[in-house]
Amino acid sequence: MKKTILLIVLFLVVHMGQAQFASEKPTFVLVHGAWHGGWSWKFVKEKLERHGYTVYTPSLSGLAEHKHLLNDSITLQTHILDIINLIEMEDLHNVVLVGHSYAGAVITGVADSISERLSKLIYLDAVLVYNGESPMTAEPEWEQARKRPVVERREHFQPVAPRFFGVTDSTLVDWVTERLTPQPYMTFAQPLHLKNALGNGLPKVYIACINPQLEVLKARSDLLKNDPSWTYLTLNTGHDAMITAPDELTALLIRLTQ
Repeated sequence: MKKTILLIVLFLVVHMGQAQFASEKPTFVLVHGAWHGGWSWKFVKEKLERHGYTVYTPSLSGLAEHKHLLNDSITLQTHILDIINLIEMEDLHNVVLVGHSYAGAVITGVADSISERLSKLIYLDAVLVYNGESPMTAEPEWEQARKRPVVERREHFQPVAPRFFGVTDSTLVDWVTERLTPQPYMTFAQPLHLKNALGNGLPKVYIACINPQLEVLKARSDLLKNDPSWTYLTLNTGHDAMITAPDELTALLIRLTQ
């Protein structure tokens, strides 16, 4: 009898310990860039889930499966609230928040409001937008000049060809092309107003996609190489790393949680 009770106790201790260990894994919220949607994280999401992580890949307002809701009132703040509301409605904590490209501005805004629910910010080849800037004014002047007339005409930004994002495999080019949707113009034009320094005290990681890196991102991201408040890493792939190098990106994301 005593031996049976001891075995039961040992069983409970072992399995409770395993459950506790599993619960310590962070939750990933992966936020897509301009013209994309949650679909763009498909390959990385599947791989992270196979490693036991809980992963959310929302599509931002007006994009992807929400393209029928595209309208002039969708702003950067709308997209920030998309992610804040997801995290709060799902009651998520210990969140590793990943923002790709344009979503660098989004995750910065989220962290400014609900940093207590987050454990780390990962900027995947992302735009760095500081207080008072918009995603557009955070870019080089030549890129601002290209975008400004579109904003002034109140036109939504039409999708860019996948090859611009480093997607060259013909099958993937077709897959991406079929899914890209127009980007609400005010998501680029609305300034970001922060109450705290960028990151709001959270650990910050920048992953530069360097084969090749987009010129609109390079000047600011290069400054992070010697900034002790950042971890700066690289991936030898194009801008859409979650599509062109999902294995390498997944391995890197897992390493950053350990």
